[in-house]
Amino acid sequence: MKQRERRKIELICSIAELSGLFHGEKGTKRFLEKVVKTVSRHMKSEVCSVYLYDEKRKKLNLVSTEGLNRDLTGNLTLSFGEGLVGTTMKEMRTILEADGTLHPRFKSIENSFEENFKAFLAVPIMRGLNRIGVLVLQHSQKGYFDSTDARALEAIAGQLAATLENARLLMDISRKEQEANQPGETESRLFKGKKVVAGVSQGQIFYMDDSHKEGHLSPEDQKLYRDGIDAFREAVKKAECQLLELQEKMNEELSDIASMIFSAHLLMLQDEAFSGQMAKLIEEDNLPPCLAVEQVVNSYVEIFTASDNSRLQEKVQDVRDLGHRILRNLSHKEQQPGNYRNQIIIAGDLLPSELLKLTAQKAEGIVLMGGGASAHISILAKSLAVPLIYLEDEDVLTLPEYTDAILDANQGNLIILPDEETIEHYEKQSRTARELKEMGASVLDQTHTADGTRIFLRAAINLLNDVKAAREIKAEGVGLYRSEFPFLIRSDFPSEEEQYRVYKKVFDGMEEGHPITLRTLDVGGDKILSYMPENQGENPFLGLRAIRFLLQNKKVFVGQLKAMLRAGEGRDLRIMFPLVSSVDDYRAAVRMVKKSMEFLDRDGFSYNKYPKLGMMIELPSAVMLIDQLTAEADFLSIGTNDLVQYLLGVDRTNSSVASFYQGEHPAVLRAVKTVVDGALKNDCAYSICGNLTNEKHMIYFFLGVGVRSITIEPHRLPELQEFISKIDLKKAREDSEKILTFSTVEEVKNYLKEVLPN
Repeated sequence: MKQRERRKIELICSIAELSGLFHGEKGTKRFLEKVVKTVSRHMKSEVCSVYLYDEKRKKLNLVSTEGLNRDLTGNLTLSFGEGLVGTTMKEMRTILEADGTLHPRFKSIENSFEENFKAFLAVPIMRGLNRIGVLVLQHSQKGYFDSTDARALEAIAGQLAATLENARLLMDISRKEQEANQPGETESRLFKGKKVVAGVSQGQIFYMDDSHKEGHLSPEDQKLYRDGIDAFREAVKKAECQLLELQEKMNEELSDIASMIFSAHLLMLQDEAFSGQMAKLIEEDNLPPCLAVEQVVNSYVEIFTASDNSRLQEKVQDVRDLGHRILRNLSHKEQQPGNYRNQIIIAGDLLPSELLKLTAQKAEGIVLMGGGASAHISILAKSLAVPLIYLEDEDVLTLPEYTDAILDANQGNLIILPDEETIEHYEKQSRTARELKEMGASVLDQTHTADGTRIFLRAAINLLNDVKAAREIKAEGVGLYRSEFPFLIRSDFPSEEEQYRVYKKVFDGMEEGHPITLRTLDVGGDKILSYMPENQGENPFLGLRAIRFLLQNKKVFVGQLKAMLRAGEGRDLRIMFPLVSSVDDYRAAVRMVKKSMEFLDRDGFSYNKYPKLGMMIELPSAVMLIDQLTAEADFLSIGTNDLVQYLLGVDRTNSSVASFYQGEHPAVLRAVKTVVDGALKNDCAYSICGNLTNEKHMIYFFLGVGVRSITIEPHRLPELQEFISKIDLKKAREDSEKILTFSTVEEVKNYLKEVLPN
């Protein structure tokens, strides 16, 4: 047995003795120093480092090192999946590299001295499936470590896991105690989240949910507000005027979804049991107005939250919202607007109606805590152009309210107490964003590849205010109008007449000559109608959704179809059915269109008698039946969001399996190719939409396999048109054919990275 191997085995057998040094914070540091020195000596490695994983923040922290710059200890933080160390933790696998600096995921750390070391070996430290950290060895000699070293280091990490988990726990407790002993001190800090809607905003943080706060307004806080019954009545009257003006404005600008969204606010404001009770507490109990408002609001929140009535539960935010407005109007600050201007909202789950109200009241940006942003919240926020991120780190809830912050939703960051240099950087970035927006003026009327092939770029429309943007940006029609938002925002099904007015505005807002594709109601999954209390089942994505819901609720289906047919009279109307799984589904939907026409004829309405009818291809069953479906349909659209979800069996709203949601998966690429071939075979018009169209490398592949019509968010059209103009279609076709032979995601990604035009 080699001498070096023998020493490794001795280390494996005796490493547990190190745990005897584990006593308190000082002991923790000494213990970690002993670990890296001992492992480094036994493994004859020039560098040994220990990174511990912060599960809440999804960060790896360098806690001890032998061989690298020790000044980085406690200061170097890596994101989950960042660099070779982060990749080791994310993928829970050993990484052994002869020269780590040549690996595509190698991340150079400034002032770390890492540039002196080539050989790299990292193993994850695990307890069962729990991630504890990463143990790393490095050496200046290339290829210094081998598979025997890797096995030895894995065994060492296994023996150290329990002790290092305790070290992590004690260090975390120590950190929290230090923070608790400095209650008035808040330093610049960055919270890393997940971007949902891009954008940058600046303001003060405001907590929408008061559950993290203790007690009532402090005496110091109370000084911020005016006193007396007259001040209170003035604040209430001002709130009423503000809400009426706001409602009128929303009815004009967002008539499809904003119909009377502030009606509950106005009713409560005029209710004696609400504002009247506040006045009573002020006049009879001599309570300061701010405390009277707080007491009544908290009482209503408690009652609504405890109610079994889902409608009442949904009013919790309305109550908090109204209390916020009255308090803002009571503020000593001059011309306090009573809205959320200059505020970045931190909230739990939001209903679409709540998001709309926050945006209407000038919220600068939104940070969602907890379960993340559902699809309809993400889509709605994009149309409302409100920067939004999803954040898991609950430490943000310990920050004082009204702390200055910057929300960088382009990167998914919330920056607390930014310095002047950071503020200047983001102000410059905002100016650049405005300049990019002005690119619309340079958009060509038509889009062509470098070799002159015509590509159609059509708009995905969520709200009526998207229509204006689509026209200004010269979109060649509407490839997808998501009709569900008027349903999601309201508290009941919109009538046929209400829907007709909305759809008519879509047609009126776009130039004639281009197709307008209206998708029928797509609810279910993560888009639940609050006024449909039926059980959605344990897995709503596999339940009663989309076309299945409509075929079981024929009255709703017919009302929508009639409205679409009427609105599309004299225009190129296309009606698209979502989540079609079979020829039976499609034929059943077509029969409903014919039935709707019979009703319109009976009632004497004029309408489009020859609409084109098509479907979304989102299910594996539809891909398998593509020849039969395209033989009957006028057109189809490949819906990549759900297609990836159902092909790969990955819930696209579940962050725990997000890494498995891969558009570059060979099965997804081959499915797209199968659909395109089937459509071409039967001369059926086809297009593609969804999040994959946001990725340039995927666009390159789609064009290569024959896609010629792409549906995108309007603001992305200038950038995409410029990119497509650089593509040599012959080369894209050859590259895509080669990609279709690959069997792994990594092969696809690496190849596309090489061939993508600059």
